[in-house]
Amino acid sequence: MSDSPMILALSCPDRPGIVAAVSTLLAEAGCNIRDAQQFDDLETGRFFMRVVFDRLEGARRAAEIQALVDELATRFGMTFTLRDTAARKRVMLLVSKFDHCLADLLYRWRIGELPMEITGIVSNHDRQHIASTDLGDLPFHHLPVDRQNKMEQEGEVWRLVQETQTDLVVLARYMQILSDDLSAKLSGRCINIHHSFLPGFKGAKPYHQAHERGVKLIGATAHYVTSDLDEGPIIEQDVERISHRDMPDDLVRKGRDIERRVLARAVRYHLEDRVLRNGRKTVVFTD
Repeated sequence: MSDSPMILALSCPDRPGIVAAVSTLLAEAGCNIRDAQQFDDLETGRFFMRVVFDRLEGARRAAEIQALVDELATRFGMTFTLRDTAARKRVMLLVSKFDHCLADLLYRWRIGELPMEITGIVSNHDRQHIASTDLGDLPFHHLPVDRQNKMEQEGEVWRLVQETQTDLVVLARYMQILSDDLSAKLSGRCINIHHSFLPGFKGAKPYHQAHERGVKLIGATAHYVTSDLDEGPIIEQDVERISHRDMPDDLVRKGRDIERRVLARAVRYHLEDRVLRNGRKTVVFTD
């Protein structure tokens, strides 16, 4: 048996025989299915599937399996990814002054919970602003940004993404709005975290605005970045109930906890090929 399983994630127009075709292909290639999940979207008529499988002794090589899946994709009109889990995705983390999400992601990475290779940390503020977070020997890039140099700064971010062969960019409380151009370049591989379930509070101090309005729920949303601000396909959300006793500092504290866990789940789902785009929405095969 191969040391590491492979993951096939696919979507295509729904029609009979897809599951049978996928399972037959893997069986004939000498593979054993470890886990399989599927979803038929009756509204769009599209089919989604995620399969984790092992290559048994004498199985086809990964490149041969890739070729077989290519043929199947042509037959069914599939969009798919096929990956050996031994090949970890390369991730770049962007952060501003608030480092609670960054610290949480680094901790989960260090204990092996998030299977990724970190290509670098980018911040529009210097390193002293996140001094409480242990960056170790990870590359740190200070790229300050203002109205005059925003395009040049984003050009440098994009250069780093390309140079390091980064697969995923995570905005771990990076308090800068990406341009339409950079959002398009990172389409489907840039995740943002922001407060939500705060009824449309824009601008500074959203938790203080929420307190003034007496809200009863606070939450956070992790989504893919698009040119539409904070309206990209949603990956994960969570909420927490609060009361009249909670002061703004309590909301900030509780909000940080929600943001950390929501972003961590979203990043893990992406790293494990559990998220499939479905127009303006996502299909997420949770574990």
